[in-house]
Amino acid sequence: MEKLVKDSYKMFINGEWRNASHGETVKTYCPFNGEFLSEFPDASQEDVDLAVKSAKEAFKTFKKTTPKQRAEMLNKIADIIIENKEFLAKMETLDNGKPIRETMAVDVSFAADHFRYFAGCILAEEGQATVLDEKFLSLILREPIGVVGQIIPWNFPFLMAAWKLAPAMAAGNTIVIKPSSLTSLSLIALVELIQDIIPKGVLNLITGKGRTAGEYLKNHEGLDKLAFTGSTEIGRDIALAAAEKLIPATLELGGKSANIVFDDADIEKALDGAQLGILFNQGQVCCAGSRIFVQEKIYDKFIPRLIEKFENIKIGDPLNPETVMGSQIDQNQVDKILEYMEVAKGEGGTILTGGVQYKENGCDKGAFMRPTLISGVNNSCRISQEEVFGPVAVVIKFKTAEEVIAMANDSDYGLGGAVFTQDINTALNVSRSIETGRVWINTYNQIPEHAPFGGYKKSGIGRETHKIILEHYTQIKNILIDLSGNVSGFYK
Repeated sequence: MEKLVKDSYKMFINGEWRNASHGETVKTYCPFNGEFLSEFPDASQEDVDLAVKSAKEAFKTFKKTTPKQRAEMLNKIADIIIENKEFLAKMETLDNGKPIRETMAVDVSFAADHFRYFAGCILAEEGQATVLDEKFLSLILREPIGVVGQIIPWNFPFLMAAWKLAPAMAAGNTIVIKPSSLTSLSLIALVELIQDIIPKGVLNLITGKGRTAGEYLKNHEGLDKLAFTGSTEIGRDIALAAAEKLIPATLELGGKSANIVFDDADIEKALDGAQLGILFNQGQVCCAGSRIFVQEKIYDKFIPRLIEKFENIKIGDPLNPETVMGSQIDQNQVDKILEYMEVAKGEGGTILTGGVQYKENGCDKGAFMRPTLISGVNNSCRISQEEVFGPVAVVIKFKTAEEVIAMANDSDYGLGGAVFTQDINTALNVSRSIETGRVWINTYNQIPEHAPFGGYKKSGIGRETHKIILEHYTQIKNILIDLSGNVSGFYK
């Protein structure tokens, strides 16, 4: 294996690379072969205190920077990402296990796009001035909110970092960011590349376990905002911590999305969409199309073809550009997925294909899973309601649009979903009826940087990947000017 990864890394606090104050570290391993990759600090309370303090001090000057200055910084970051695209993609693949074709085409490329997009947004931003009742001039300004604590997940460590960093810095905030202890290396690599163009203290990177460094950050009294992507369970804890401090929180959480195929659908597009929905990133996607609803007229034709597609997926070395599916994040995740196979069987489910760990093609030492389809369950079963976070989908037959809308909405989640049909009225009516934040029509898992992404119900609060997120990273100030030239006359 090409030596891209250092044996150890440090945290980035106040413009300096530091070890944890108590010297403790976390080791990380390659998901697809189990080999040791590196180690990095497990941040202490003292380290987090220093990071927040540094961010607070830097905010005093960074908040006064102009949109043009910040846009130039964001565009430089995008340039550096593209210049180091292959290196960063390989780092992401080694650390996460996803195939290189995804990290090159999506994770790294889209990250650069996000920095450029928000650079453009702030250059185009305008204030508002209104004359009220011919008496007052009302000025509405948006100002940065302050020090933002950001916690990102292991499934898209590089891209999710861009989703968080780009708008927060664009708005003029300072940041303390913590990646997952399972996947910290690509973000560390990025910060090493961009450290010289970011003012001291504006970006602070802490590393470590969720139960230590994550808890210290989540509960820190010096934060002005929290932003989190991850499970609904932990998201609830983040929301409670924010509420205790009376600060805002944006949350992008779990999902159990409906992928609906009507009988008039373009079959090839629907088959492609079913694969995009549940096999992308090995199904470790919060908006994964893990409930595939197929209308009864085409069910018997569609399912065998989908099984064939799943069984022909090339699984193997994620660094091989021809590999379509890489490994799960670790063996613990594989074990969780396998437990759900037993749950499905206990609920009367039939595993149509997959349902087992993949150990062929040199994959015996890694955390690989076969693409899995399950039939014979209804929408109320655990396997249909709980987030598995793997390449596992249930297939459920439906008769009418009304029936499938009801089943799609019968979920605690509402993050993504799709409708496959050639009837525009059906497409729009069903899309509008589904209680979810994103609906794709005749595709799946497309995530452009200028379309708002976020959830209904227990799938989160707020929207990302669109200029609307700038509203969550700013606060409104109103300046009201008396135009009358007269005293109020209220006190005579």
